[in-house]
Amino acid sequence: MKPQSTMIVPSTLALLLSFQLIAAAADTHESFLQCLSLHSENSTSISKVIYTHYNSSYSSVLELTLQNLRFSTPATPKPLVIITPIHVSHIQAAIKCSQKYGMQIRVRSGGHDYEGLSFRTSYNAPFVIIDMINLSSISIDVENKTAWVQVGATLGQLYYRIAEKSPNLAFPAGSCPSVGTGGHISGGGWGILLRKYGLAADNIVDAHMIDVQGRFLDRKSMGEDLFWAIRGGGGASFGVIVAWKIKLVDVPSTVTVFTVRRPWDQIVTKLVHRWQHVAHKLPEDLFIMVFLRSLSSGTEGNRTMEAIFQSLFLGGVEKLLPLMQERFPELGLVKEDCNETSWIQSIMIFNGFESGESLDILLQRTNYSDRRAFKAKSDYVREPMPGIALEGIYERLSKVEAEAAQLFFVPYGGKMSEISESAIPFPHRAGNIYEIGHLVLWAEDGIDASQRHINWIRELYSYMTPYVSKNPRAAYINYRDLDIGTNSEGYTSYKEASVWGKKYFNHNFDRLVHVKTSVDPDNFFRNEQSIPPLSSWKKNRND
Repeated sequence: MKPQSTMIVPSTLALLLSFQLIAAAADTHESFLQCLSLHSENSTSISKVIYTHYNSSYSSVLELTLQNLRFSTPATPKPLVIITPIHVSHIQAAIKCSQKYGMQIRVRSGGHDYEGLSFRTSYNAPFVIIDMINLSSISIDVENKTAWVQVGATLGQLYYRIAEKSPNLAFPAGSCPSVGTGGHISGGGWGILLRKYGLAADNIVDAHMIDVQGRFLDRKSMGEDLFWAIRGGGGASFGVIVAWKIKLVDVPSTVTVFTVRRPWDQIVTKLVHRWQHVAHKLPEDLFIMVFLRSLSSGTEGNRTMEAIFQSLFLGGVEKLLPLMQERFPELGLVKEDCNETSWIQSIMIFNGFESGESLDILLQRTNYSDRRAFKAKSDYVREPMPGIALEGIYERLSKVEAEAAQLFFVPYGGKMSEISESAIPFPHRAGNIYEIGHLVLWAEDGIDASQRHINWIRELYSYMTPYVSKNPRAAYINYRDLDIGTNSEGYTSYKEASVWGKKYFNHNFDRLVHVKTSVDPDNFFRNEQSIPPLSSWKKNRND
């Protein structure tokens, strides 16, 4: 029998090593915090916007704008530090100190990143969140039809401030009010005005950002290549966007909205099939999207299916009705279905708010009653799907895992077909008749429940393969999907990166790579689907 002392030595050494690693991590953590104070112009102010695990408010700050509860679990990696900057110098300090101490950075404006990459990592790496919530000022210039909006502002806040100044100005971005302007615009940003004015990113005239060297840049100092890249290429690959200068667009005093529901039977299949041939060819003032979803019927295990046609028309009902009768009579639209209102009220209606509800609700950053776990995917359609394909969607939406699932079809055409696919990194222009968003939500806890729903949407996505775009099968960067490929700690080869890069950006991917190589050659700003520089492939993977 071996002496007892020799039996405990290995475990003792392991314990000592563990203590040493913890101590080293604590020292690094403390040094990082000291670095932030040292390199901020106002060390007193930065101390008020730093949150660590030792702060009682750390968890509430982390969870405040977290939108996908799939990433609100004990197993989700947490940041070592959260910084909510109130000065540009705080961002510059965070970049400098993160580089010095080997921290990665995640930048969050609204927390809607579909894979949670604005507030987490999927691999084991120490990281810091720069939460832009305090940088949310909005300055409207009605005379010149422009505005400066800091990226911590939400779309709801932006729309509210525009409406304060003028009922006839708007911005063509998304309709969800809690989405942050930072990530939304840097990924393209579609909304219900896209057929009239294109994407949010198509209407950017200047920007402020901090680069890897900590420099404060505007359009002139960053150069046209970088300015091109951040408008649709995902700003998190190139630096920290601080503010956008946006071009405001004209809207009439009266717009008309309608929401028409139809139970899903053979008539609905024919309606949706007809919509595919019509919606992208309508006048650019008319936008009609379709939601396909299942509903609980009140009896356990039984559900009904429906299609919802939701529309914005930039004009009055007297012009809309004859247009619909001529171009889409199959829907059977009548005056009673329509609601004449203002542009800002149309945003309220599209979000399901009650008629007469105060516009102040647009200023709220969160809606906790609406938050659930979810998984999403996207597709683009270039040829109308046959009726049999729609019936297959019906069958899949009838499954129990799809109780809170839906597909939404977003019509293109109009302005979207007029803008070159290389004008900004977002390439999905002429030839795409509509975009599909696939979404499944669930309220159950646990890995098994999550996996059931994720498996369902993956099977749906596989089913859709013959009916959507090919070579590549295109996807939308703002509906980020890690199923289509990930970096290994942000490092990858061109071949690996192009798996998702070509889907999101098509031929624009190569130009994004060259911009990245120029502005961030050591790949400091990286995540699981960031644009990699040429240098990082050779340096970190020996390709």
